[in-house]
Amino acid sequence: MSEALTTDRVHVRAPGKINVFFEVGDLDDHGYHEVASAYQAVSAYEDLWAEASDLFTISVTGTVDVSGVPLDDRNLAVRAARLLAAETGYGGGVHLEIRKGVPVAGGMGGGSADAAAALVACDALWGTGLSSTDLHALGSRLGADVPFALLGGTAVGTGRGDELSPALARGRFDWVIVTSGDGLSTPAVYSELDRHRAEHAADIAPIPRRPAVEPAVLQALRAGDATALAVSARNDLQVAALRLRPDLAGVLERGERSGALVGMVSGSGPTVAFLAEDEESAIDLQVLLSADGFEALHVHGPVPGARVR
Repeated sequence: MSEALTTDRVHVRAPGKINVFFEVGDLDDHGYHEVASAYQAVSAYEDLWAEASDLFTISVTGTVDVSGVPLDDRNLAVRAARLLAAETGYGGGVHLEIRKGVPVAGGMGGGSADAAAALVACDALWGTGLSSTDLHALGSRLGADVPFALLGGTAVGTGRGDELSPALARGRFDWVIVTSGDGLSTPAVYSELDRHRAEHAADIAPIPRRPAVEPAVLQALRAGDATALAVSARNDLQVAALRLRPDLAGVLERGERSGALVGMVSGSGPTVAFLAEDEESAIDLQVLLSADGFEALHVHGPVPGARVR
């Protein structure tokens, strides 16, 4: 992807994401769910600096709570750097410094953005010269959301969510995200969704084996129509997140009563994303929610994927 830069320190910025649509298929024979997602990269960012080192080390700060972020080989950015080194035969290490702006364990792909940033930064720092296709292939081995953090913009994801097709999104969409101090485990949310579906099998629609993004979602994105997108936006994981965190229902209700076009749990939660009509409406909504004591942040999308700064 790049030749070695004439520096011993590389800065990469990668975005968080919102799933504006997320349909979850039934469990397959291997215990996995196929999904269909419409991703949008938004202006909540992870900043990563990669510096030449003999070892693989990491430090993490941020504007969000980072107390639960691992500082060893469990960290997805460290795993990404080690994977790139192993695949390319690079013999050294790297020190990664991360400043997080995406809520931790909040369903917005912050860890995946860190991994994407590490791949891009180390490729540039080490001059390993991988193509975008190669980096995306490595990213998919680290997690389903990593390829999208590399791509950015707006895209449809199928399979595990890592089989991406760019989607046209005209104009700008403004969101207000409300964060929560207590994260939710993605596997726990999927397990809760399976329990919910089993308990209510007679009352809900048949579960798709091959989920798909509804055409109305793509039409709204192409038109840049926030009102139309609000009508068609959906997240199948929301019901499970609300079962595990019933308090989120009150957050959703408050945001929609305060002027949001629609509110939805982002990914596996517990972050809640509210779609606003425009930038001014989003700022007004952020002020109202902040006054109510919520941690509210105004972001917009789509924005580019992981890039050297």
